[in-house]
Amino acid sequence: MVFNKKDKFSVHLSNISANLKEAANFFADYKLNNVNDLKIFYEKMKDYETKGDKLVHTVIQDLNNAFITPLEREDILSLAMSMDDVLDGLEHTAALFDMYSITKADDYMLKFVDAIRSCAAEIDLAIELLSSKKLLQMREHAIKIKDYESKCDGVLRQSIKNLFHVEKDAIRIIQYKEIYEELEKIADYCQNVANTFETIIMKNA
Repeated sequence: MVFNKKDKFSVHLSNISANLKEAANFFADYKLNNVNDLKIFYEKMKDYETKGDKLVHTVIQDLNNAFITPLEREDILSLAMSMDDVLDGLEHTAALFDMYSITKADDYMLKFVDAIRSCAAEIDLAIELLSSKKLLQMREHAIKIKDYESKCDGVLRQSIKNLFHVEKDAIRIIQYKEIYEELEKIADYCQNVANTFETIIMKNA
């Protein structure tokens, strides 16, 4: 069985992916000018993360109460949780920017964020296809997400190499390295979503 058009789990997953996409766009587009902006930036990301947690909680409640589910329970849960991991990562990164008072993202951070934004858009498109039972078409979005993730692996290597080469301030090295690694971890979380898509396609298409 796959999703019926108005299946509640389909609606839940669409809500989660839409919230993630909106959060990733906000994260990528927000212009930081001073330290005060960091607080606003973090608080807004926290709002997205709180909303995401509530949406996941609803999925879990409905899974517990459902007699029959359109996909295997663990696949629905895995999809909801893996999307939530991406959002948690974005919120955690916003917290790091605020904690370390970093108001200027460097080129490497921008490359990461651009890739993550693109992943969130691909996730949202794939979820739409899942809702309308077009499972095989989801694969191309899963492949694109994996491409973005492997680009982020390259960005991480370049960013850390450059950091040790040009930065003389040890504290700044620690702060930037942590942010680069956190951003790369978000790309890994996006890949986990893509892997879940592929599991669902394999079982149901």
